[in-house]
Amino acid sequence: MSEKEKLGRLTEISQLLFDQKMFVLERAARARQSSLDRLSELDRPMDAADLPLIQAQEIALRHALWADHKRREINTMLARQTAEWIEAREDASRAFGRNQVLNRLKGQLS
Repeated sequence: MSEKEKLGRLTEISQLLFDQKMFVLERAARARQSSLDRLSELDRPMDAADLPLIQAQEIALRHALWADHKRREINTMLARQTAEWIEAREDASRAFGRNQVLNRLKGQLS
């Protein structure tokens, strides 16, 4: 196998690795965005119900307690997802760089 063929094969492999890293990055970004969307949904105000004031306030308080608990859960998950997203972004960036270098080298040999 000639040097040109070896470099061509390496370029193909680096493209496959880059595609795989981009897939992981996209999946991590979607999961992170889903958590961000869930957090923003919790911030929406409750609709006022046609209930007596005391009952409406009690329901609002219970909802606020429930929403705080959910926010804690989502924020914990979001921290993990953000770390995974950052790592995936760095991995994809490195794979992109490698792929670009190999493509330039391949172009110079042609």
